Amino acid sequence: MGSDPSRVLLSVEDLHVRYGAVEVLKGLHLEVRAGEITALVGANGAGKTTTLMAISGIIPSARGTIRFAGQEVQDLPAEQRVARGMTQIPEGRRIFPRLTVHENLIMGASCRGADGGITQDLARALDLFPALKQRKRQLAGTLSGGEQQMLALARGLMARPKLLLLDEPSLGLAPKVVSDLFSIIRQIHRSGVSMLLVEQNAYQALQIAQTAYVLETGSVALHGPAEKLREDPAVRKAYLGG
Repeated sequence: MGSDPSRVLLSVEDLHVRYGAVEVLKGLHLEVRAGEITALVGANGAGKTTTLMAISGIIPSARGTIRFAGQEVQDLPAEQRVARGMTQIPEGRRIFPRLTVHENLIMGASCRGADGGITQDLARALDLFPALKQRKRQLAGTLSGGEQQMLALARGLMARPKLLLLDEPSLGLAPKVVSDLFSIIRQIHRSGVSMLLVEQNAYQALQIAQTAYVLETGSVALHGPAEKLREDPAVRKAYLGG
C-alpha cells in the first residue's frame, strides 16, 4: 500500500468477515502508521465496527491477514492481542456499572499481570481525566454519559496500548463534552499512542486524523491524507453535509 514498512504498526490485508451467509467485509485493506491517528468513516452498515472487532479479535475473520507490530495476529485470541498492545474502546462504553471508577481502571490493567507500574499508570490516568479523580470511589453506573466515556478511555489506557481502537467515542454526547473528549484524545495521541478511530462525526474525525479511509459496503472506497479527504467533493457531500 505504499507506506514505509518500518512505520506500519497495523496492516490489514484482504480481510473478509461473514455473519452467517452475509459477507460484511469484502477484502478490506488498511494500514495504521506508528504515531498516527487513522480515521474510518462511512455510512451506518458500511462495516466500520465490524472492522475494529475483527482486528481486535472479538469476532473471527473468514479470510485475510492482520499484522500488528510486524507479527501476524489474526489467529490469536483477543486477550493475546491486548497483551501485545492493542486495545479496543467499544461503542456504548461497556464499563462495569457495579464497580467503582477505581475498580474499573484496575480491571483495565488485568492483562498486564504483575509487571508493576500500575499505581503510576493509575495516577496518570486520573490526572488526564480530573472528573474521574473526584469520583474514583463512585459506582461507574452512576456517572454521566460523558464521564462513562472518559472512564472507558482511561480504562483502555491502563493496558498500556500501542494502538487504541476507538469505536464511536462521541456517540450520544453533548457538543461541549465531545469537544473535551477530543481534546483528551489529542493529548493521548501526543503521548505516543497510535489510533484507529471510527467516528460518526466525520468532520471531527477528519480534523483529528492524519490518514483516513472511507468504507462503503464492506470495502474501501477512498483513502488518503485526511486533509485531502476533507476537501473531496464526494466525501463532503456524503459525510460532511456540504
